[in-house]
Amino acid sequence: MLIKNRPGWEMPESQATPEAAFLNRRSLLGAGVGLIASAALPQTAGAQAPPDPSLDLYPAKRNAAYTLDRPITEQDLAANYNNFYEFGTSKDVAAASKKLVTRPWTITVDGMVEKPFEIGIDDLVRKLPLEERLYRFRCVEAWAMAVPWTGIPLKDFVAFAKPLSAAKYIRFETFMNPRVAPGQSQRWYPWPYTEGLTIAEATNELPLLVTGIYGKPTPTQHGAPIRLITPWKYGFKSVKSVTKISFVAERPKTFWEGLQASEYGFWANVNPAVPHPRWSQASEQVLGTRERQPTQLFNGYAEQVAGLYKGLEGERLYV
Repeated sequence: MLIKNRPGWEMPESQATPEAAFLNRRSLLGAGVGLIASAALPQTAGAQAPPDPSLDLYPAKRNAAYTLDRPITEQDLAANYNNFYEFGTSKDVAAASKKLVTRPWTITVDGMVEKPFEIGIDDLVRKLPLEERLYRFRCVEAWAMAVPWTGIPLKDFVAFAKPLSAAKYIRFETFMNPRVAPGQSQRWYPWPYTEGLTIAEATNELPLLVTGIYGKPTPTQHGAPIRLITPWKYGFKSVKSVTKISFVAERPKTFWEGLQASEYGFWANVNPAVPHPRWSQASEQVLGTRERQPTQLFNGYAEQVAGLYKGLEGERLYV
């Protein structure tokens, strides 16, 4: 008889309640400085977007290995509570983000790879298969949601890019065009938005290059047409609207680290025992509920990722 030992965070898919919750928006105000930032592609503001050429790929097949211990957040709640500093510092950026034109969209892959290249988003999603996964999402502001993301496992993209052995990190970058994203006119931010992972983190099973959500292509406020999700890290690591992926030898200086390194470091692993300098991380509020619940170490994914950080006790892993 075959006995499957499920990881601690996993539960049967049948218990993942479909999109059904009610958001008391006022209860989430004052959670701190907004953070899941990122960006867009240099296109003409107000241009008419063509139909998405990838519509036939959705909904993608769900990977049953990735399930949840909480209900899926209602789609409308997730769609209207977003950090996207390129389009404003409030959570109501969905309308403003529609200025982003996501076709054509080209991703540059360079640095320490066998051969640098550029690839269009619609070529990429047909070269590397998409899958849907249910993931927890945890913002450093101490709110959370549970989302059905669709995307390409990042480890598959790394293999596709063929990095050299000297590459130790991956640097992700978004666009720079204040005409489309007026937040980029605020020069105190270190635009364009950048983020980074180690190669070991990037080739873990969990990270996704996300192209869809709720069984459809990603809308602009979620970082269309392609963004990163690393579910054991705080949300500001999830760079949106990626236009450049570089394989490098040195640890890249990331957007929030460059802005305020004492509060937002390179690693950004979720840990309830390590507070943000201005608020606690011990608990979180899930969108659509009024109740707070305890934060889990590595956002509930310790079984998959804790081994990545052995021998790094001297690092500030949780900021």
